[in-house]
Amino acid sequence: MNRAITGDVSEPELCVAYFQSADFRSLAPRGQKVRRGILERFCINNNDGEKPYSELQSKHLRLRRDAMMDRPEAANNMIKAVRQVFKYAMKYQDFDRNPAVAVEYLAGNPDGFHAWTPEEIAQFEDAHPIGTTARLALALALYTGQRRADLVLLGRQHMTSHNGSDWLRFTQQKNIRNKPVHMEIPIAPELRVVMDATPMGDMAFLMNGYGRAFTSNGFGNKFRDWCDAAGLPQCSAHGLRKAAAARLAELGCTEQEIMSITGHKTSKEIARYTRSANQRVRAERAIDKMSVKKIGE
Repeated sequence: MNRAITGDVSEPELCVAYFQSADFRSLAPRGQKVRRGILERFCINNNDGEKPYSELQSKHLRLRRDAMMDRPEAANNMIKAVRQVFKYAMKYQDFDRNPAVAVEYLAGNPDGFHAWTPEEIAQFEDAHPIGTTARLALALALYTGQRRADLVLLGRQHMTSHNGSDWLRFTQQKNIRNKPVHMEIPIAPELRVVMDATPMGDMAFLMNGYGRAFTSNGFGNKFRDWCDAAGLPQCSAHGLRKAAAARLAELGCTEQEIMSITGHKTSKEIARYTRSANQRVRAERAIDKMSVKKIGE
């Protein structure tokens, strides 16, 4: 049931009402947690937070956005979350405008997170040999192409056999309630070798130092430690998804084939993920053609 409020209430009170709405509660649990955290920080750090939400203007949000210019993705996520709150206010509270809609997103890194190079992957593998949880985490990420929220949930319950091969069958966590993406991925021989040589959990392959499954954030933090230990401060768990897609592109896989592994529904993200890989492949082919021509002259 939506709480009856008016434009005279404060922004924190509007957020509390939004948290009870179907719009918010239809999000997956992780989506709810992330958005709640963003909005709670917005309310706590907003000097005008106790004023009626009807007084919030686009210029106020631009100032908040600009104060986060060193973190463009976080700034944009804040604007996205506030847009949803005011969308709720317009639907249920007869509010007549959404001040966040007019606020432009900051330009972030067009290539997103740093994609691991083959040399960086080899450096991580040298620092974390087969049999360690760190190496298992790397292999799972590279040979499944999944987000960390999915990696931490993969377990023996997701294993199945098909045509004599082992497969992973699961549903991705992103948009699981609204637009679920069901995945079936064969376990690569290289991944199988690492899995067979590494102590794993049952309901979750990846276990933390306390013998429990990682949370998504906990895994990200631990992977940060593993990267630092390998002398790779520029690398993170995020970039492995892009690296997996780039590897597939370099092997000549089509966009549709790559999407069948990563679970993307459109080629827009795949094109961004594989841009550098495709450039390297084209450059190599071009040099090969030029060299062949020179030899034949």
